[in-house]
Amino acid sequence: MQIEIWSDVVCPWCFIGKRRFEAALEKVTTSPDAIAQPIEIIYRAYQLDPTAPTNSSAPVREVYAKKFGGTERADKIIAQLTETAAQDGIEFRMDIGQRSNTILAHRLMWWTGVNHDFQVQSSLKEALLNAYFTDGVNVGDSEQLISIGVRTIPHEVDDAEFAEFLRAFFASDAGKGEVAEELATAISHGITGVPTYVINGQWSIPGAQDAETFERVLRRTAERSA
Repeated sequence: MQIEIWSDVVCPWCFIGKRRFEAALEKVTTSPDAIAQPIEIIYRAYQLDPTAPTNSSAPVREVYAKKFGGTERADKIIAQLTETAAQDGIEFRMDIGQRSNTILAHRLMWWTGVNHDFQVQSSLKEALLNAYFTDGVNVGDSEQLISIGVRTIPHEVDDAEFAEFLRAFFASDAGKGEVAEELATAISHGITGVPTYVINGQWSIPGAQDAETFERVLRRTAERSA
């Protein structure tokens, strides 16, 4: 079974959905009635805010106020998201969040997926989401991404050398075409919001469903493919 997850690291529901999907995945792979077939999981790129500047940032609260019609409405949305995230064990600090262009983060995710297994890619995704939603980091800044990458991605060289490697990677064209292709594929698949989970290239699960729904769909898919 192949599961492609289209998501963005500045998407609150992608963080919440990650928690719920992981809970379902653990049940279907480790419980006494675990499904037999292997599961391949791949993160794909999607940009919620592709016009965000790459060389500057702004408080998320201000961005939400402009987008949703004022500070009062923005604060209400942020409070609701914070409460929902807390129910899934996630601390949101969107009051200190910074608007970020995520194209470099997606390139780093792509590189990690090519060179490491899904567990490493998932750990990087977790670190990026935590950086943005909990620590108020601008995840569009290459130096911030390098710091996260050095802490998260296994490497055989010392930290300084790996940091220089990542710096050169961001300065190159590596991954640009591949990420652009993933973004285009999302459009061709009709994906207009994230997270979206595409199973075996055929079935789509939109949004941060609850863990029970994810589990039910995974089990049904396994039965159909048996």
